[in-house]
Formats: sequence, C-alpha cells, structure tokens
Amino acid sequence: MVAEERVSQKKKDYRKRLAQYLQTYDKAFIVNADNVGSKQFMDIRKALRPNSVILMGKNTMMRYCVEKYLEETGDHRWECLVKPGKKGLLEGNVGIVFTNGDLSQVKDEIAKYKVGAPARVGATANEDVVIKAGGTGMDPSQTSFFQALGIATKINKGTIEIVSDVVVVKTGDRVGASQATLLAKLGIKPFKYGLQILKVIESGAVYDPKVMEITDEDILSSVMTAIREVSALSLGARYPTLVAAPHVIIDGYKNVLAIALETDYTFPLAQKVKDYLADPSKFAAAAAPAAGAAAAAPAAKEEPKKEEPSEEEDMGFSLFD
Repeated sequence: MVAEERVSQKKKDYRKRLAQYLQTYDKAFIVNADNVGSKQFMDIRKALRPNSVILMGKNTMMRYCVEKYLEETGDHRWECLVKPGKKGLLEGNVGIVFTNGDLSQVKDEIAKYKVGAPARVGATANEDVVIKAGGTGMDPSQTSFFQALGIATKINKGTIEIVSDVVVVKTGDRVGASQATLLAKLGIKPFKYGLQILKVIESGAVYDPKVMEITDEDILSSVMTAIREVSALSLGARYPTLVAAPHVIIDGYKNVLAIALETDYTFPLAQKVKDYLADPSKFAAAAAPAAGAAAAAPAAKEEPKKEEPSEEEDMGFSLFD
C-alpha cells in the first residue's frame, strides 16, 4: 500500500513538473536519447542550465500529462506533442529539451556532448565508417579478418598494411560480426553518440532541425534565383511583371538606339553614339588622358566621391548597370 502511494505521488510530482515546463517555456527540442549514458545526461543538463531543462520519461506518461494540461489550460502551443488519435512526437526513446534561450545556441551546445563508441554487432551506422590506408600494426597471421571483408592489403615490414581507404559500413547499414571484430582490433570507435535533435517546436510550430542551418545567404540566393526564373518566364511569355520591367525597358532603348543609328532620326543620347562611331579616334583621345592622369596621380588616402554623370554624358548606358 505504501509502495503504491509512493508511485502515485511520483506521478503527481512528474505531472506537476511537466505542466510547469509547458507553462514556462514556449520552445523545445524533441531529442532521441539512444546510446546516451547517464554521465552524458548529467553533463548536458549542467551545460544547458539555467535557460533550458531536459525532461525524460515514459511516452505514455508524458502524453497523459500533456493531454491533461491541454484540457485544463487550453494552451494550444503544445497540441503538436499529442495529436488526436496519434502518438504525436512522443514516440521511441525520446525526451524534451525545453528552452527560452536562443535555439541555435542550445542546438550547438547539445552537439558538443558526443561520446565515441565502438561498433557493436547489429548497431545501425549513423555515418560511413572508413578505414584509412596505411599500417595496422597487426601481424600477417590476421589477414583473414581483412579477406572476409574484401579489403586489399599487403605485408610491409612484418605487419599488415591497407592499400587504400575503404568503407566498411555505410550510413544506415547494420554492423556485422566481421566488421565489429576488425574495427575493435584496429582500436577504431567509429560512432559518436549524443542527444539527436529530431524536431524543433517554437510557439506551436514544428519544423525540422535542418531549417536552422539555413543562412541569410541561402535565402538571398533562393530569392535571386526565383527572380531570374520569374523574369525569364515573363519575358518568354510576353507577360508583363515587375521583375521583367527593367529588361523590357533596356530592350526598348536598344531598339530605339538601333533605329536612330540606321536612320536620320536622332536624339541627344543617340547623337553621342553617332559621333563616336563617325570618328572612332575620339575613343582613343578620351581614353589616353584618363590613363595618363591615373598613372601620374599619387594614391590618395581617401577616395574622392564619384560624381554621377549626367543623363547626356553617360549616353544612356547607366540603364545597363
């Protein structure tokens, strides 16, 4: 009877603590805790304090507590944790990292605490396992370990030497007995385990952690690519849009200028071009003094402010900038 009351009290305390976290924080990470040891948990908890906390527990218990919290408070920010009729995000060996800090900083802090581990038979590789070319320190009697995996070797100075780099386990594959044995003999701990971030929750929105890796440069590049594609489509379909307007204006100016050069019709900017084409030496005459002045003038500490040419002086070429 006492034991049951103790368990019941623990559940009440857990529910109260989870409700407090749900009310206090508005951002969280759903993390997978496979292969994470207790010492790692202690280090991560310590590093994330005081702006973040980690909550682990049975999935059924966490779902129950969240559902009760939603019923009592109507706080819709955390509905994503327990979708109606589904397990929601609380599935597998997962926990919740609640935070009010900067998500990127918390993510980087979690990533610092990863511990190397040997390749165990049946474990799923979270990255390619590569054995580098070179000496192994193993004597020739152990070549069978390499032959079993089809690894090319040679004997050099009484020890086995791997001829070239080889991938013994690919990402997503399970580690076999021969692979685990060989990696253990070579003293290689190929895997690093820590809390793996599965989802990010921010004010009720759920997204993949890869979204956090997008930089301002990536966004700008995507926007510029979209503008170019819309502009090309607009020009090809002869459908006017704002992004195509500069190209249309420039093409129109080129056509008017071409007509003026081939006919007697002229206007001030076109006349400038006609004059240069009639006497190409003007190009050399204009360029030579400018080049000489640039070579003779000493380097100035402060670059003088460049004056914008008048509409007549630039012959309309500013439209092409």
